[in-house]
Amino acid sequence: MPFNLPIFLTWLRVALIPIFVAIFFLPDTMLLAHMRNITGAVIFALAAVTDWLDGYLARKLGQTSAFGAFLDPVADKLIVAASLILLVQLSRTEGWMAMIIIGREIAISALREWMAEMGTRKSVAVAYIGKLKTAAQMVAILLLLYAGPIVPGLNTLVLGNVFMVLAVILTLWSMVYYLRMAAREFAGKKIDL
Repeated sequence: MPFNLPIFLTWLRVALIPIFVAIFFLPDTMLLAHMRNITGAVIFALAAVTDWLDGYLARKLGQTSAFGAFLDPVADKLIVAASLILLVQLSRTEGWMAMIIIGREIAISALREWMAEMGTRKSVAVAYIGKLKTAAQMVAILLLLYAGPIVPGLNTLVLGNVFMVLAVILTLWSMVYYLRMAAREFAGKKIDL
């Protein structure tokens, strides 16, 4: 298993998850609610930056690896799932939205794994619609974690849930897109189920 700076950043993202979750369960005597929100949002933002940075560095430094390609999306899905579950627990978003996003992530990851075994993973490679979904999801989660004032009259919980609804729509749209791309590969091929 290779160990380099991009892999370190990916592991850092995984290591941040329990710290990130624990922050929200600290008593007010240790950390006031508003500071928990700020700290949680900053940790999530740091994780999002390391997600971009590890991929950039891996390509720039020529340190891409099969293990890194496996671990990076796992780390992403873990922190997003932990964030969504936490936001539902905190009553900042709806459980059905979290279930759609997490369910899609599991389904598409499984599809990609299956397609990789068939040697056709590129047919379900990340598309622009998937990037839009990720952007909407990240903005929604950041706003809902922060849950505080940014500009007078702007309710971050309402705005965060608007972005969450957008993320859910893009989640379903991208899932249909990936399933259609996979179906094209399956057309005319005998598939062992």
